[in-house]
Amino acid sequence: MERKHIAIAIDGPAAAGKSTIAKEVAKRLHFVYVDTGAMYRAFTYAVIKAGLNPEDEKESCSLIGRVKIDLLPDQRVLCNDEDVTRIIRTPEVSSKVSYIASYKAIRLALIELQRQMASAHDVVMDGRDIGSYVLPDAQVKIYQIASVETRAKRRYKENQEKGIPTSYEEVVEDVKKRDYIDSHRDFDPLMKAEGAVELDTSNLTIEEVVQAVLSIIQEKTGVRA
Repeated sequence: MERKHIAIAIDGPAAAGKSTIAKEVAKRLHFVYVDTGAMYRAFTYAVIKAGLNPEDEKESCSLIGRVKIDLLPDQRVLCNDEDVTRIIRTPEVSSKVSYIASYKAIRLALIELQRQMASAHDVVMDGRDIGSYVLPDAQVKIYQIASVETRAKRRYKENQEKGIPTSYEEVVEDVKKRDYIDSHRDFDPLMKAEGAVELDTSNLTIEEVVQAVLSIIQEKTGVRA
């Protein structure tokens, strides 16, 4: 009998460090990392590039079926075969992605793609709704949180390292705005999934968080790094 693929769901608010942890955990377990946030960012970029308004649901949803998104093993992101890995992290995209992620039709289209990935591989998937909606049967669910200040400092530092021009104050406002939009959208809002283990990373190093997540995974599945 073929073994069922293992799914690790890591959810939480914007800039909680989910992607950083998910990437490292996937690497150590030799699982496929699925960056759902990058998928929504890529769609947002496609909307902006097409000259449409990301805050207009009808305009944005008109691109469904016309946006091809590929996540490559080396963590690069392609949108309609264009390498958008860097540009989807710019403030222009960051400030609009929560609008795109709030539209039901777009979420359903990308969720279907995410589920296909999970059915074909052992995955570590991070986002806002992985354990609660995308993969409700995931063997491991983690809800990763941190204070607004901690998250803003992390995102600001990340932007500085990538050469993305932004001020700390802009990042704080962006984090707060995304928290509000993510938790108040009508369809599939940000929430802690049933059975999820909450992990506050405010005062933990990256390695400490990785070890905590690996311990949770080993306890629930028997899989170890």
